[in-house]
Amino acid sequence: MGWVSNGVVGSPAFAAFDQGYDVFLGNFRGLVSREHVDKNISLRQYWRFSINEHGTEDIPAMIEKIHEVKTAELKLGHPNEETNDEQPYKLCAISHSMGGAAMLMYVIIRRIEEKPHRLSRLVLLSPAGFHDETSFLFTVAHYICLLLAPILALFVPALYIPTRFFRMLFNKLVRDFHNYPAVGGLVQTILSYGFGGDSSNWVGVLGLPHYNMNDMPGLSFRVIHHLAQIKRTKKFRMYDFGSKAVNMEVYGSPEPIDLGEYYSLIDIPVDLVAGKKDQIITSSMVKKHYRLMKDSGVDVSYNEFEYGHLDFTFAHHEELLAFVMSRLLLVEPDLKLQSSPKKALKLKKTGQARSGVSSD
Repeated sequence: MGWVSNGVVGSPAFAAFDQGYDVFLGNFRGLVSREHVDKNISLRQYWRFSINEHGTEDIPAMIEKIHEVKTAELKLGHPNEETNDEQPYKLCAISHSMGGAAMLMYVIIRRIEEKPHRLSRLVLLSPAGFHDETSFLFTVAHYICLLLAPILALFVPALYIPTRFFRMLFNKLVRDFHNYPAVGGLVQTILSYGFGGDSSNWVGVLGLPHYNMNDMPGLSFRVIHHLAQIKRTKKFRMYDFGSKAVNMEVYGSPEPIDLGEYYSLIDIPVDLVAGKKDQIITSSMVKKHYRLMKDSGVDVSYNEFEYGHLDFTFAHHEELLAFVMSRLLLVEPDLKLQSSPKKALKLKKTGQARSGVSSD
């Protein structure tokens, strides 16, 4: 919802669409409705995922679906074109926060597995991955999570509001925050203070349509535990299962894969963007990504804006829209698919050769 919450005028997704891109919006697993192909999946099974699953299952599923859609469209638009192994479109990914960490994980793991990642450029807005510096609240949560992980994993598979009744009460409360500015302002101040002074519009975000009595996002305990592991080790690593035998089975080594050590495998340009007012993922942590990538020979850029953490998607900033579009325009479209006016017109009806995917 963050990518389209500002409507046609202020949305990054609509801005890309207006420039002629096909836009695909990706969303990670983790809703209280627990929609799943297995209708009988248990609560514990559903929430048993970390950032690993976002990067190695969710994003591959999104991108393979995009590939399926685009190749089918382009075959319809160009029935006489000879097919070969070359990808007939360019795909850029714009990701925010945890989406940025998962997108980096996706690219690196696909390169390790020698599989195509199908991407031409990454634009990462305040990406997660390094969390050495966090607010007092998150630091306390980090220590509690690490100390009590075995117990919490048994009784708290995820953080979410469990019933329709309580979600309705929560929704009513959020509406009151908007209807009574004094109350909303007080809650905004408390939340901002709790998140280390981050200036994002926390109350406004809670009023987005996907927070309703029927459904809303939840946060898996394993994701929280994974972030706590990253903070403790000060490394951007995959999930540590706590058993050398299990790690060996999953990763082929007794320790999880340190993704930072494999940044040299990133073979596409990466644009990193940090927020000077961001206290969830501070600019120094985004710079840590930048330094590692630069040392590894990655084609990487770094920029900062006067934003809080949620401002990258929720707030309306013309300068950010202009920056993101300038990055996307650096990727040249496949000219073979736009070689004549007639073909270009046909392609416009079925979808442009350039595409963008957003994830959070």
